[in-house]
Amino acid sequence: MTHLWVRAESRPNEERVGLLPEGAAALIAQGYRVTVEESATRVIGAEAYRAVGAEIAPEGSWSEAPAEAIIFGLKELPEDGTPLRHRHIMFGHAFKGQPAGQRLMARFAAGGGTLLDLEYLVDPDGRRVAAFGYWAGYAGAAVSLLAWAAQQSGGLCAPVDTWGSSATLLADVQQALVHAGQGRPNALVIGALGRVGTGASDLCTAMGVPVTKWDMAETAHGGPFPEVLAHDLFFNCILARPGTPVFVAADAPHAAGRLSVIGDIACDPDSDFSPIKVYDHVTDWAAPALRVHESPPLDVMAIDNLPSLLPRESSEDFAAQLLPHLKTLGQPEAGVWGRAEATFAAHMKELS
Repeated sequence: MTHLWVRAESRPNEERVGLLPEGAAALIAQGYRVTVEESATRVIGAEAYRAVGAEIAPEGSWSEAPAEAIIFGLKELPEDGTPLRHRHIMFGHAFKGQPAGQRLMARFAAGGGTLLDLEYLVDPDGRRVAAFGYWAGYAGAAVSLLAWAAQQSGGLCAPVDTWGSSATLLADVQQALVHAGQGRPNALVIGALGRVGTGASDLCTAMGVPVTKWDMAETAHGGPFPEVLAHDLFFNCILARPGTPVFVAADAPHAAGRLSVIGDIACDPDSDFSPIKVYDHVTDWAAPALRVHESPPLDVMAIDNLPSLLPRESSEDFAAQLLPHLKTLGQPEAGVWGRAEATFAAHMKELS
């Protein structure tokens, strides 16, 4: 019997979940055993899972789960160094040489477990089968507009917290823009055809912000890109990788132009391939925008857990994408799970 164990998230400001109660019910009907940990912060309480037949376990008890259980979470595990003996489904951030990722892989090596990384859960053509990208773009554009509105009054973006719905978020951004009293800025989105770029573009459209949409065709020449400086806001919605051109050079704050807020929604400042060269660390909910130049002001929004700002809608979207694949966990050597395990094995071999 396939046993899926949904753990509570331990990262601060994380209320999302990758399996809804109706999804748990569907898995149980298929013959799965489903255990869901209690959580003080998850957007959906344990009782909703109990009502559909899931077993409920204490928060953080996954380490004592039966050996055959597959542990399912979204974000990082506590970095306590303990060996990992289970199969884990999560965003591991472990295959690009990140220091924390190397420590995580060492824990799997010590415990004999396996990482089935959600970022590398792909179809035969290499496309991800489930992602939070749309809501990352949507929330990232919203916070960037809040930063722009605050900037009009000479300030920095105030702390942000979860919104109960996208409607509430839109109302708050609309109020901030009206209070700024400067009309609407314009924006350039790079990666506009992807999930992230679509979310950013949709938010801007909802707020009456004119959007210039670029994707691979517009960036193929490799730069420079003076058009970025000709817009009030710039949204980077593509991941850093070898060959990614530089969109905002280190000297951009001193160049003439209109650019006043950068929303680096892809948010990879530690990468040598980052296309945004004016900052070197992420921002967070307490301080969403980083002032990288004073006069004229230039702020960078680079929050790395943006979908968490809309935990219910992003959870509903992601869970719907992932559920068909969770239903195939009974054949872990095939399909998306087999490809994910092969990716893990290849990277584990590199460490040996």
